[in-house]
Amino acid sequence: MTLAPLTRPRRLRAGDKVAIVAPSGPVPDDRLDEGLEILRSWELEPVVMPHVRRRHDRFGYLSAYDGDRARDLTEAWCDPTVSAVICARGGYGAQRMTDRLDWTSIRAAGPKVFVGYSDITALHEAFATRLGLSTLHGPMIGALTFLKDEATRESLRATLFEPESARVLGLPAARALVPGRARGITFGGCASLLAADLGTPHSRTSARGGLLLLEDVGEEDYRIDRILTQLLRGGLMDGVTGVALGSWAECGPYEQVREVLRDRLTGLGVPVVEELGFGHGATNLTVPLGVPAVLDADAGTLTLEEPALR
Repeated sequence: MTLAPLTRPRRLRAGDKVAIVAPSGPVPDDRLDEGLEILRSWELEPVVMPHVRRRHDRFGYLSAYDGDRARDLTEAWCDPTVSAVICARGGYGAQRMTDRLDWTSIRAAGPKVFVGYSDITALHEAFATRLGLSTLHGPMIGALTFLKDEATRESLRATLFEPESARVLGLPAARALVPGRARGITFGGCASLLAADLGTPHSRTSARGGLLLLEDVGEEDYRIDRILTQLLRGGLMDGVTGVALGSWAECGPYEQVREVLRDRLTGLGVPVVEELGFGHGATNLTVPLGVPAVLDADAGTLTLEEPALR
């Protein structure tokens, strides 16, 4: 089956209510508060869900119990006054609560904007495969990149409010690892989360016709090799039309990482662009998932064929 464009939610307007959830790890209060102020400066009304400021009493890497995190996200989505759900941070834990979400109620509530990256890749995949909904691979409001980098904030703000102005994505450092142009439907995110999702209930069985986005953090070169090999062996790369690579922060010397990427990806015979500018790097551009786009590896750009939001 070839990937098709997913349903796009509507863009945001001044005065819209946005719910803040923590599906994975705990977020420091000071970072959360700073991120909330930025959203308010955009004339949004952020609402922090009840368990966002909690911490699991046995596993400190989780923001709260699985059921509580799932309840926060379900209730936020099903609130008819909420226009978007934005994650506070990544970390680890989204996989633990994905199957606890009330997908029937979420589907009935209709499309909304959903924003996050890193561990949130598990939820991006779930929204795509279970609901056919386009989501935004973009910064969490408690992430240092969002708090400190103007380009990261502006990319998200423009995508949310003026999506026509954010259709050509890429940083000056972007360049071809494998030259060429390709068209496809964007999907992907954190490579290790995509590999972990293979074979689970509701996981993708085909990504044919897709433009694959890949990035990761804190993985040594041999682990990146293992992750990419698993994605290849598991069939997720079968039929992809191109690959866009983001950041590989804290993964060791980039030249070593680059050789692994070249070794594992050039055999696909499709264009590959590196350092496009999304993920855990100094700048984290917002990239919509589930929309048609053209990857131009030589120009170092990903151009959306339609705005990220209606």
